Amino acid sequence: MRLRALLDTDALGLRLLGGEDELDRTVRGVMTTDLKDPSRYLSGGELVLTGLAWRHDAEDSEPFVRILAGTGVAALAAGEAELGDIPDDLVVACARHRLPLFAVNESVAFATITEHVVRQVSGERAGDLAAVVERHRRMMTSGPAGGGPDVVLDLLGTDLDLRAWVLSPAGRPIAGSKLAGGALPADTRAQLAAAHLAAVRTGRRGPHRVTVGPTMYSLFPVRSAGRAPAASRDVRESVLSDWLLAVEADAGDWPEERLDLLQGVTQLIAVERDRRDAARTVRRRLAQEVLELVQTGAAPAEIAARLRVAAPVLLPGLGAAPHWQVVVARVEWDGGGIEAGPVAQALLEEILVDPLSPGPEHSDRIAVAHTGDEAVALVPLPAVPSDEDAGEPGLHADTLLAAVREPLSAGLDGDGRLTIGVSAAVHSAEGLRGALEEARHARRVAAARPGRVCAAGHQELASHVLLLPFVPDDVRRAFTARLLDPLREYDGRHRAELIPTLEAFLDCDGSWTRCAARLHLHVNTLRYRVGRIEQLTSRDLSRLEDKLDFFLALRMS
Repeated sequence: MRLRALLDTDALGLRLLGGEDELDRTVRGVMTTDLKDPSRYLSGGELVLTGLAWRHDAEDSEPFVRILAGTGVAALAAGEAELGDIPDDLVVACARHRLPLFAVNESVAFATITEHVVRQVSGERAGDLAAVVERHRRMMTSGPAGGGPDVVLDLLGTDLDLRAWVLSPAGRPIAGSKLAGGALPADTRAQLAAAHLAAVRTGRRGPHRVTVGPTMYSLFPVRSAGRAPAASRDVRESVLSDWLLAVEADAGDWPEERLDLLQGVTQLIAVERDRRDAARTVRRRLAQEVLELVQTGAAPAEIAARLRVAAPVLLPGLGAAPHWQVVVARVEWDGGGIEAGPVAQALLEEILVDPLSPGPEHSDRIAVAHTGDEAVALVPLPAVPSDEDAGEPGLHADTLLAAVREPLSAGLDGDGRLTIGVSAAVHSAEGLRGALEEARHARRVAAARPGRVCAAGHQELASHVLLLPFVPDDVRRAFTARLLDPLREYDGRHRAELIPTLEAFLDCDGSWTRCAARLHLHVNTLRYRVGRIEQLTSRDLSRLEDKLDFFLALRMS
């Protein structure tokens, strides 16, 4: 289709601000972005939609337009919802680079333009696709409140009798059709998310078919409209943040028209995905400002003032200042090659929704910033129990990853690691710097553990485990080898189980009767094994120092 056709479509309400001589350009796609440099996601011929969030002052327009013109986009369409009238500096920059510029009235949703271009560029669709898209378009004309993933999935259910759900990469339920009969069970969601992430990491094209119990599901990736196709980017940049559409059906024998329909639906859902991501901009900015103040040693009063601004945004209607908790996350890939901070930021935003309050009305409480390869979340706690028996308030490291460990391990796929540290709750700006350091120390403790997905909490920082991550690897190996290698070699030759006996003996605090009962041994047999351990290592397990050495060696092995 040509730009002139877009201008002539009254329903889109586009107003031409410049580029009358270029209206015969061909539009081959559409992309929504607010990145300062979206060049890596552009291949040429796109109609670029932007809300102008990238523009902070007049000097930002020239480099942004120059980048778009250099990639060969067809035109730029700027929304009026953010700034009102389109800035003159943007009009001048577009004229200089001969880039057609349209103004998008604030009453017109980007989703309306996106689906119109997608329909025109893709050609004639099957009758069921035309019906679904057209009905959805009518619902979207009133703004985001009239659409969203639930509406699209309801149309799939009523028009095509398909039960479908939208899930986050961590398996969190985002939307589901009424026909689907509610959310999927948690274990099913985790298996579907794990299968999806594993398939994406291996480069297989969707839909991905997977069987959970007796049911076959087809999984369709929902990729952000602001990202390049998988073939032109490193999949690790988005594998842990893109949504998926799970359909209860076997798409292996579907005709091309039906597959085309579902691909179109994922594009409509992607619009909502981008809208929700854009809504996090304010919270991300607040977190970034607080993080910079804390890291630069700003006065507590200045930090407290910024927290007072953040509290109403994250917890609207809260009367008193909340307590705060800090969570630090880091995603590391073997060989590096990508900026891991934004990956950890998006992932932490997803992980921290369910543990706090799974209801959608509370899903926007978290503010997450990133610095370097690290993401830092500022978590407000609306109430901290005063009763000592009520337990620790807020998030707990031991439960934080319970529901998402399986899918995230599949997404990390043997060459990545996620480590998370959780601080204690603090009630003032003075305590926030300490909470940040506490969370970072806890994350380093988690990083010292085996496994692809690990977390540690502040409770562990009062233990010996705080020291273990900072012991050099060669010292660890030498220490554990000196104490445990003789026992391992003896167990290998005689199957004597000296290592398990040592672990049980220390775990029972050196109690002969309790340890013998746990191992189902006679006390004399236990005494013989302990004596053999002492003989092989020249240590005395009645001495506290030797018990401690063995304990640390086992923890570091």
